Amino acid sequence: MLVLGLSAFYHDSAAALVRDGEIIAAAQEERFTRKKNDADFPSHAAAYCLREAGLKLDDLDAIAFYDKPLLTFDRLLETYLAYAPLGFTSFAKAIPVWVKEKLLQKSLIVKALNELNLGHIGEEKLMFGYHHHSHAAAAFYPSPFDDAAIVIMDGVGEWATTSIGVGKGRNIELLKEVRFPHSLGLLYSAFTYYLGFKVNDGEYKVMGLAPYGDPRFAKQIMKTLVEQKNDGSFKLNMSYFGYTTGLTMTNAKFADLFGAPRRDPAEPLTDFHMDIARSVQAVAEELVMGVCREAHRLTGAKNLCLAGGVALNCVANGRLVREGPFENIWIQPASGDAGSALGIALAVENIASEEGPKRPATTGGQDAMRGSYLGPAYCDDEIKAVLEESGAVYSHLDDTALMDAVSTALADENVVGWFQGRMEFGPRALGNRSILGSPKSPSMQRTLNMKIKYRESFRPFAPAVLRQDAERYFDIKCESPYMLIVAPVRDEHHLALQIDDAAKRGLESLNVTRSTLPAITHVDYSARVQTVTPESNKRFYDLLTAFKKRTGDGVLVNTSFNVRDEPIVCTPEDAYRCFMATEMDMLVLGNFVLRKPDQ
Repeated sequence: MLVLGLSAFYHDSAAALVRDGEIIAAAQEERFTRKKNDADFPSHAAAYCLREAGLKLDDLDAIAFYDKPLLTFDRLLETYLAYAPLGFTSFAKAIPVWVKEKLLQKSLIVKALNELNLGHIGEEKLMFGYHHHSHAAAAFYPSPFDDAAIVIMDGVGEWATTSIGVGKGRNIELLKEVRFPHSLGLLYSAFTYYLGFKVNDGEYKVMGLAPYGDPRFAKQIMKTLVEQKNDGSFKLNMSYFGYTTGLTMTNAKFADLFGAPRRDPAEPLTDFHMDIARSVQAVAEELVMGVCREAHRLTGAKNLCLAGGVALNCVANGRLVREGPFENIWIQPASGDAGSALGIALAVENIASEEGPKRPATTGGQDAMRGSYLGPAYCDDEIKAVLEESGAVYSHLDDTALMDAVSTALADENVVGWFQGRMEFGPRALGNRSILGSPKSPSMQRTLNMKIKYRESFRPFAPAVLRQDAERYFDIKCESPYMLIVAPVRDEHHLALQIDDAAKRGLESLNVTRSTLPAITHVDYSARVQTVTPESNKRFYDLLTAFKKRTGDGVLVNTSFNVRDEPIVCTPEDAYRCFMATEMDMLVLGNFVLRKPDQ
């Protein structure tokens, strides 16, 4: 069976293709349009998936869309009615768009697909799924487990904001939910907004900022804004929030609670803002732990599968790994709405097929995501054509010489753009569209933030580490192939601090050297770990091995190949432009090597 899954029209649109239980291709629309979090119909992503498989629309058995627009419309109407007359301005703007476009999504989707000039498909092949069921399918079906509890936490689907379910074989059952407007995802987004960051984009910044502060507002948040119940469910005090009326995430009452107005994005960050970030992170962790404990109680499962935007909170994931109650945890690498395109495709295939196992094949305890390397790849001829057209100065090296040259450059504290194989699906660069650096350099974190990524100085960087060496550096027992688990740096790698350094607080502590791997050690001695094996990414594994032979450490700084407010690069052209526009020292495209001084 061939199913094309789609997510679109809210944020982070994507397409995914599944064939007889195998994930063939998946990609986010933003990578092709270069418009971050692109919410438009994923025309480019859908076309890529079809071309990757050598298919036309006529070959497909089904098109699957990740949610039910009519139920979302029902939620909007009920919410506007409940809060009337507040939000009338937002209502007046939103309803005409819904009536004109979103209620007619069936015809719009089919029309957009047929305009790809890749064959033809009729409306009878289009199916709609439930938002959280799509997330659940993305979490469970590709996982290495035959049975598992499933927890979905995000902003909001049609009505659900948190769901607990169970997966067994091909069957998924959602058992319990928290409904809008009570939402952990929207609570975190409200604080993202209050701190002056962009909603649905700046949540990573709040998580990265949190370790610089103290959780001194956490009790106040739990007392005034959130009521957590014994069964792990929760309710928000909606008198402090504005998102139900479509105006702002928070209101004046929210600001009065903390004694300060919303931070202007241009305003410097203060200790107050860091304490707010730390406080909401602490609250989020407690709510996540509560929901997962309830999932364990309900299901009795030893395995847990996670998806939804909140599953990208790798600090909370780290607590789950360390504190239980589950023995094993698997997190969908594309946990946000993009991953739901894959989830609904897998769900339709499993529901529609009457015989035989249709779950993606897993081997040796590995998942079926193929390392999440599901996007486009480019051959040597395509790369060479781009370099020639750009007038680039390059050399072409065999694999042995390439690993030697790149590991030498990294050991010399050069910054390397690393472009290999198929592009990653999801928000993390996992060694195919990455910017790499030496973790041993005390200045690397600042260099990457200020001269390469052009982003906030407080943002941490993640380590990619040889799987067999992970426990040498980090307090982590499990694999973490998708960079979704934060773990402490082991004590033996900590360095004694000078008295003055130990007394520093907030951003003053940013450039303090805390460990033998300062570039990947956050201010709280933590790191967001990616473990690499020959099975997950042989080429990246070989580079880490070459770096270990040269330096003694099989660890590299790995950050996404992009600059601030741009998507991760997709094509060789994207990579070359990013290389030339930043202070990167070396660009590696396949086996082609470019050095900045030569350009």
